[in-house]
Amino acid sequence: MIRSAPVDRLQGLDGSGQGLSESDAAARASTYGPNRILETAQKGWLDLARDTLKDPMLWFLLGTSALFAFVGQVREAAIMLVAVLPLVGMDAYLHRRTRASTEGLSSRLAQSATVVREGAARVVPAMELVPGDLVIVATGEAFPADGLLVGGERMQVDESALTGESLPARKLALDRLPRDEAEAGVAGASWGLAGTRLLSGEARMRVAYIGGETLYGEIARSAHPDARTRTPLQIAVGQLVVVLIVGAVLLCLTLAWVRWQQGHGLVDALLTALTLAVAALPEEFPVVLTFFLGVGVYRLAKRQALVRRAVVVENIGRVTCICSDKTGTITEGRLRLSHRDAAEAVAPEFLLQLAAAASRRETGDPMDVAILDALPRALPWETVATYPFTEDRKRETGVLREDGRLIAAVKGAPEVVFGQCGLEPAALREWMARVDAFADTGHKVIACAWRELDGVEDWAGGEPERGFRVAGLLCFEDPIRPGVVEALQTCRAAGIRVVMVTGDHARTALAVAREIGLGGGAPRVVDGAEMSARLERGDTSPLRDADVIARAVPAQKLDLVRAFRDGGEIVAVTGDGVNDVPALQAADIGIAMGERGTRSAREVAAIVLLDDNFRSIVRAIAEGRQLFTNLQLSFQYLLMIHLPLVLTAALIPLAGFPVLYLPIHVVWLELIIHPTALLVFQELPAGTRLRPLKRTARLRFFGGAEWAAIVSVSALLTVAVGFSFLRGLEHGYDVDHARAIALAALTSASASITAGLTQLRTRPARAMVAATLALSFLLVQTPWLASLLNLKPLDPDDWALALGGGAAAGILAASPWWWRRLMAGKRPRA
Repeated sequence: MIRSAPVDRLQGLDGSGQGLSESDAAARASTYGPNRILETAQKGWLDLARDTLKDPMLWFLLGTSALFAFVGQVREAAIMLVAVLPLVGMDAYLHRRTRASTEGLSSRLAQSATVVREGAARVVPAMELVPGDLVIVATGEAFPADGLLVGGERMQVDESALTGESLPARKLALDRLPRDEAEAGVAGASWGLAGTRLLSGEARMRVAYIGGETLYGEIARSAHPDARTRTPLQIAVGQLVVVLIVGAVLLCLTLAWVRWQQGHGLVDALLTALTLAVAALPEEFPVVLTFFLGVGVYRLAKRQALVRRAVVVENIGRVTCICSDKTGTITEGRLRLSHRDAAEAVAPEFLLQLAAAASRRETGDPMDVAILDALPRALPWETVATYPFTEDRKRETGVLREDGRLIAAVKGAPEVVFGQCGLEPAALREWMARVDAFADTGHKVIACAWRELDGVEDWAGGEPERGFRVAGLLCFEDPIRPGVVEALQTCRAAGIRVVMVTGDHARTALAVAREIGLGGGAPRVVDGAEMSARLERGDTSPLRDADVIARAVPAQKLDLVRAFRDGGEIVAVTGDGVNDVPALQAADIGIAMGERGTRSAREVAAIVLLDDNFRSIVRAIAEGRQLFTNLQLSFQYLLMIHLPLVLTAALIPLAGFPVLYLPIHVVWLELIIHPTALLVFQELPAGTRLRPLKRTARLRFFGGAEWAAIVSVSALLTVAVGFSFLRGLEHGYDVDHARAIALAALTSASASITAGLTQLRTRPARAMVAATLALSFLLVQTPWLASLLNLKPLDPDDWALALGGGAAAGILAASPWWWRRLMAGKRPRA
């Protein structure tokens, strides 16, 4: 990657061995602030304890214990206090995991650094580094900031924390620091980056960016909860929580009144209502959502997609259309000399030398740079005069001297150069046919010619304009980025439409589109002006099968994005300039280029692509789609467990039967439900390929099949738990025995549903299922533990009933395809 260096911070620092003075470092510290990756300090155990105390379950336990103690049930009060310990431990662990992404990022940073100050090396806290500091990094040490490598040999760096690549990256030191904006772009091989580690050699680095300006800092600040705005799904979940809380309060008040009217004591009525309230409390939903969004930010960053707005984590997996730039995204964004078509009796090396004689590196022209880079050795000529390229002349001429003779070399637009050669019509047609053949394959073509001049004494000066001989053609191409062809194949298989938007001529755009396989190898090109004119007339037909929009200007790119969105597509669009800002804002997901993008584009975009590669967009979509699927599965699990829990907790006492769940039972269930929802489902890996996304999934969090599964599993489990409890009472068992059957059914269903939704693909899923079943068996079958929980050990037939009901719920949860077939069968046939 190429990253822009802050030239203003590096002025006067060319000497690789000279560090800053203390006074200069102090002045820079006051200007740029500390080298701190996050503005807020990391939370310690005291802050973690404060977070834990916010959990309403903890206060429920303490209040219930006080209530038992008040009525004289000391044993039950003590049990509730003991139950606080595992709950607090689990809560502390989960809070810690919720911040794991940010703290994991911060822990990778160097805590100290060896810096040259006042001409001597000394160790200082990494937070005291300032831009311009000269840092010495030894083997095995982490880079403490982002900077330019100005010294070192055989440097290899572990950059996996930023790139996800496991192989070491080789680094090269710069000969000198960039001096002006024209030299500000520095290749990634000469950057040392915060959070990466030097594996071999010793590096000397001039600090350019610190703290939040580093790439690592941007990732950490994006992953930090305080840096994320509320997303539409967060708002919707918040509204759902409010509705559920209001409903739970009304249900609890009703249950308390009914229990009191049934002749149960006031304490029993209040305890029953309080237990139901905690069981119905939907606290997991916002916690799970916030946790998954944080995980998504971090995982997308590992895919080279830096998230600036958390809504991306929700939406990127739903993308159905990508409007992508060509130059720099699909292609590498640099010209490479690919063909030398020399004239008869002209050596290809001589052709290249003539072109180099009419080229200048200081202009920054990509063609001049490509020509000079391809030159194997220095020119054997001395430059006498240069006549630079202008738009009206469309050529550049150099006059050269060699052994007392003068040579004029010219390169430029073929029609202009051929006009200086006085070609015969047949020869001109032959050369123009060669030009057209190369242009049809997407190459940029220039012609070169030369002539000998008279001696220095006879040359009158001025640019020669006639009498040239054709030397040949030079053809340039912008290479396709690695992995783009495969990424496009992935998009096509997943039903994601890709439209290449470029300002290039239609012929050049068509050649590139064919090379990458756009449109199945037969891409359709539409002119940007024609597209906008037809859209203004309400004709959207150009959008139905267009694969390339050529000669497009930014206003037409905006029209394209709006038209796709109006057609129901979820649109991602790439851009790098100020003129791309409107299209980036109008898209569902604006993607700015991190290497060559302007600050304005990066600020309005939802994602900044760190490597400007189209392949990274597709990888981010795959990651986002899997994250969204994982979140759906987690919410399905919560609904499938919570609905039966709340319904049985309310309906059984309302029907006049004994209370099914005691407070300690709710604690037990929470110790299963909470970690399962948070930890098991977010670990699910992406599939082997990006699967097509149904249109309904673009608009709704759950489709009809998912709701059918949730309702059916919840209904089945409610019946199974209620039947287990009532059967236990009817067979003459006491209440404790009946409760044990019902709780065994509910906990086994939790394990079975988890297994069905995850297919036991990960170690956390297998561990949680095994732990849930083992804990249930231990608590129920161990007499003294069962007595503490007001339960009784079960017989084999009781376990068969409980496990059978749980297994049935898991089978239904694991068969979403059956529900989709059922829902599809109810739709009228066309």
